[in-house]
Amino acid sequence: MPFIPHTESDVAGMLASIGAADIEALFDEIPAGLRCAGLPGIPEGLSEMAVTRLTQERASQDGFYLNFIGAGAYEHHIPSAVWQIVGRGEYYSAYTPYQAEASQGTLQLIYEYQTMMTRLTGLDVSNASLYDGATALGEAVLMAVRAGKGDVRRVLVPATVHPRYRAVAQAMVKNQGVELVTLPYCTECGHTLVEALEAYAGQPAAALVIPQPNFFGVLEPVDALTDWAHAHNMLAIAVVNPMSLALLKAPGNWGGKGVDICVGDGQPLGIPLSSGGPYFGFMTCKQALVRQMPGRIVGATVDKDGKRGYVLTLQAREQHIRRAKATSNICSNQGLMMAAAVIHAALMGPEGLKNVCLASHANTRVLLDKLTAIPKVKAAFTGACFHEAAIRVEDNVDEVLRALRAQGILGGYAVGRDYPELADTILFCATETKTGSDMDQYAQQLERILSRRREAPPCAYKS
Repeated sequence: MPFIPHTESDVAGMLASIGAADIEALFDEIPAGLRCAGLPGIPEGLSEMAVTRLTQERASQDGFYLNFIGAGAYEHHIPSAVWQIVGRGEYYSAYTPYQAEASQGTLQLIYEYQTMMTRLTGLDVSNASLYDGATALGEAVLMAVRAGKGDVRRVLVPATVHPRYRAVAQAMVKNQGVELVTLPYCTECGHTLVEALEAYAGQPAAALVIPQPNFFGVLEPVDALTDWAHAHNMLAIAVVNPMSLALLKAPGNWGGKGVDICVGDGQPLGIPLSSGGPYFGFMTCKQALVRQMPGRIVGATVDKDGKRGYVLTLQAREQHIRRAKATSNICSNQGLMMAAAVIHAALMGPEGLKNVCLASHANTRVLLDKLTAIPKVKAAFTGACFHEAAIRVEDNVDEVLRALRAQGILGGYAVGRDYPELADTILFCATETKTGSDMDQYAQQLERILSRRREAPPCAYKS
């Protein structure tokens, strides 16, 4: 939307219409003692050309990096049409449809989003989106506890779930008396072992959380885990990368009955990497659990003339119903990000999303082969992966990543920050945005860095 400044005659005309002497008169209700005469430390205004030059200079200080970091935030190609459309005023300014009858466009967009998410996840119902993937997991845990029989306030969470998700979920549920039990993983394969769950078979729990792919990029035995949860009277909660669902089995089809709740972060669907956000969380579930679902649900109906219309079918927030009946009050509908995801998915289509998955998986396999061909580098796990993989290096991971960064390469995530037993491990991701040249450059620089560090003589201490 273009910015059109008012001329002096425009301002004079507006002031005359409301009977004000000048602009200052519009603020006469503010006590003089609270008003400042100027903005000390703020420089004088610049011309448009000067401002453009200044911002370019500051942006260049950030540099340009080849990004191989994943760990929950993924660099995918986003068609330019996505944000050209989302940036239109009718999308960009649309927020919560408090007056539903006057927000038909917004409601229709949410309805289309809900339809898209139920088709991706294979479940019955979707809400209108949540704050982000981590809080969506916290909401799913509380939802499972509410839906459970009796007062079972225990949920099993594999260690392979994203550590930030686990931390946020813990912060959300701990003061409500909910215990999150961490499950071990196979140090060879990198996924949760079904047989390891038998230690918890006789202990009541409301749900089992199942990541796919997990934090290490490894694919979990989701069918067996889902069936185990149901066999032991637990709900199954899936935590998934939505992009992967264009290729992998939908959570609604896991095991014999499918999962009960599915959550994740929608960032891979058209949301650019932008200094930590904003992203959006999604949640779908089986029809039987719909009244335990937090947030809003948009439904389609017809008016008295038989014309199609959209309504807020369920609103389970504290703002809408009695506090004692509410499911949550922090389940913000991330309307703008959700709109981007709908437009992105519509432009890409099922085949387009599937091609992104195939290209990302292929690139990750190629890069993994290149990196493990380097002396002193090996794959961290043997389990199958999607578009992320982990390698072990016989060197200091932080120093290696720092050296790669100096060469303009963000080489991955230091897994040891969250898993001390994997202090020598780097988690990397290669999406469809990476070329053969990009991957060659990464492998060549890593080999050079490791070679030089091995050849460097030990530093002699001198007093």
